[in-house]
Amino acid sequence: MMNNQADLEKLRTQIIVASLSHVPFDGWTMKALKRGATDCGLDNASALLAFPVSATDAIEYHSQLADKNMVREAGDLSSLSVRKRVAKAIRCRLEQNIAHREAIRRACSVLTLPANAPMAARCLYRTVDTIWYAAGDRSSDWNFYSKRGLLAGIYCATLIYWLDDTSTNTNETWGFLNRRIDNVMQIPMIKQRISSFIGKLPRPPQIMRP
Repeated sequence: MMNNQADLEKLRTQIIVASLSHVPFDGWTMKALKRGATDCGLDNASALLAFPVSATDAIEYHSQLADKNMVREAGDLSSLSVRKRVAKAIRCRLEQNIAHREAIRRACSVLTLPANAPMAARCLYRTVDTIWYAAGDRSSDWNFYSKRGLLAGIYCATLIYWLDDTSTNTNETWGFLNRRIDNVMQIPMIKQRISSFIGKLPRPPQIMRP
């Protein structure tokens, strides 16, 4: 019996970490979680105690765990430019699971199911929000949402690329990531040029005036 939330979190972490090697074969199922529990020297009841509602809840917990590990591994990013902070955070997020890419692929497949759309949205939002926070973003206006929306696109595209990257040290993924960030960094400049151009146009009434 768990004495407090901390004990439950510890149990979940133990089982999740141990289950990752079983997920490629058994999927994100209670069978995989029970095998993970056995690897930890625990009984099947421990897996049910950790994830009593559904085994797929383990996907969301693993995502939260990966977010926490990302922040810890990225460390102090204050000396880097914003684009490098974001790139490093995403790289840390993916590299920590390099040995478990198939488990991540299985998780992505589960999250694409319509019934799991709310969970997928929560996981993605939590990850991009954590990345921006680690990068030092403290915005509270409309930029808060636009930054997270743009980063969600970058992260998802990079994740998909990473899953099938067979290059040495997945270097092609990091090149892909840098290009995506560079593209997004150009958006403010493009918007500024458009605004400047529009500002030079005559107002509609002036155009219609004979």
